[in-house]
Amino acid sequence: MTVPVSPRPVRALLVEGVHPIAADLLATCGVAVEQVDRALDPGELVRRLHGVQVLGLRSGTQVTADVLAQAPDLQVVGAFCIGTNQIDLQAATAHGVAVFNAPFSNTRSVVELAVAEIIALTRRLTVHDDAMHTGIWRKSAKGSHEVRGRRLGIVGYGKIGSQLSVLAEALGMRVSFFDTADRLALGNARRCATLDELLADSDVVSLHVDGRPGNSGMFGEEQFAAMVPGALFLNLSRGFVVDHAALRRHIDSGHLAGAAVDVFPDEPAAAGDPFESDLRGLPNVILTPHVGGSTEEAQQDIGRFVATKLIGYLQHGTTGLSVNLPEVQPARPAGTVRLVLLHRNQPGTLAHVNELLAGGDLNVEQQVFATSGPVGYVVTDVRGPLAPAVVDRMRGMPETIRVHVLPG
Repeated sequence: MTVPVSPRPVRALLVEGVHPIAADLLATCGVAVEQVDRALDPGELVRRLHGVQVLGLRSGTQVTADVLAQAPDLQVVGAFCIGTNQIDLQAATAHGVAVFNAPFSNTRSVVELAVAEIIALTRRLTVHDDAMHTGIWRKSAKGSHEVRGRRLGIVGYGKIGSQLSVLAEALGMRVSFFDTADRLALGNARRCATLDELLADSDVVSLHVDGRPGNSGMFGEEQFAAMVPGALFLNLSRGFVVDHAALRRHIDSGHLAGAAVDVFPDEPAAAGDPFESDLRGLPNVILTPHVGGSTEEAQQDIGRFVATKLIGYLQHGTTGLSVNLPEVQPARPAGTVRLVLLHRNQPGTLAHVNELLAGGDLNVEQQVFATSGPVGYVVTDVRGPLAPAVVDRMRGMPETIRVHVLPG
């Protein structure tokens, strides 16, 4: 008697302390989960990805083209954060790896930190706190202001910048913003035509730009010099967009009254590792270890949201809100086998697929097809015995990137 061999369980690697709810949800669906509480360098990441289909990470682990080339088992990556610049999306698509992120879950946490830092810097709370802890009573109104009536300039008016705009206006601030994309101004916020216009008319400047390579070094000596004397500067976006040495010079000179920075060009891999920065030791400067989105509420929401996307992809091939694949998320007819094909966007692919299915005597119950740029994505639900030869022929098509078979 031949004993059927059970398929190997899907394996997941979650790094950088992803919230435990993600591991719990994946495990409930039969995924074997390994958890690591720190970022991994490329060499260790490649070693650990052997035989792993699912990778979950935050912002510190780099998934490069070289890593992807050495991880043939990898099917899907979940970024448990907003940004995906730590992942080579073009290479992921080329290798048939879906990528998901959490574009909404921690935006409120970032906004609340920005509001808290604006108030703390405007009132010079860190300076007063430092003096009190050294036993000095220095009661003075000098340099302290109300936020009401102050001018806030927001650079980047996306999901976070626009929320900050609403809360700041509720505090009585006058809000202006600059964004290279067309954005709807909320409330009484005023759009600036140029960054220079915003800098010349803001008591507080807060950066909320994304991680695209073109933003690297966007804020340096020229931009700090253009800011209003005595202004405050915040960066809760990406570390590489700001010249920290230039920021220090403008704080040391007294041109700027303070700053709050949550992101850095080079960040330690794990909690407790040494931290170096040009900004250490400056008065009225708040430094936080990339915790803008790190509230318990946000991390739990992110863990649930991204894990659900990963499970949907593994079980049903659904790609809703994927950052690199066409979005397809059809309901699945009961009792069908689902074939999922990621392919190069070439004419005739769908006809080729259906020819193979017809040749295998398979009845198509449902088929959903979408393309995005250089790739296409086909989800086909069929009835009837699916011969391995049909799948092999589909994998052998010249336009095929990756094929998944999802039994009913």
